[in-house]
Amino acid sequence: MAVYLIGGSPCSGKSTIAMALSAKYDLHYFKVDDHLDKYIKMGAMDKKKCCTRVEKMTPEQIWMRDPLVQCEEELLIYEEIFDYILADLEKLDCNAGIITEGAAYLPILAKRQSIPANRYISITPTKEFQVFHYKKREWVPYVLAECSDKAKAFENWMERDALFAKAVQQQCNELGYASLMNHGERSVDELVDSVAAHLGLG
Repeated sequence: MAVYLIGGSPCSGKSTIAMALSAKYDLHYFKVDDHLDKYIKMGAMDKKKCCTRVEKMTPEQIWMRDPLVQCEEELLIYEEIFDYILADLEKLDCNAGIITEGAAYLPILAKRQSIPANRYISITPTKEFQVFHYKKREWVPYVLAECSDKAKAFENWMERDALFAKAVQQQCNELGYASLMNHGERSVDELVDSVAAHLGLG
């Protein structure tokens, strides 16, 4: 069974592209973010360091920290929960194949699993694209509702994700994986076609 991974950073268009590929090529779509809370809880139960710490933190404690600390922690969390994601993928019975996406698919983790270069791609946004689209997401205020300085918390969040995008791009460059930058200048159809071509779909 073929499994195609789309990694990258948040708010880059991963979900939109994966859903389009799922519909176009009859692939099962597995969205890691739908299971993220479960994975972090599992990590905490297994006494994994970052998962245990983050599960107990308040929004104020999470978002008012240095963005670099937040980014480094995010990278470590994805390492801690990666085995849980793989276990869920193995449970899926999909003859046509699986398209799965999430920031958790770090290039370094894909390499450790010997994922071929033509089965993985990362998508990262420019910071401008990222901030513009985050501001349009209705659930963002709820995430930051308990923060004492919501503007600063949002600024930290955006800087964390920008740093995360750079880390993913660097890993791709070092490990020989493709990395697509979304500037917002190409249509969704063009991005979908680019990713499909790289993954050898169709």
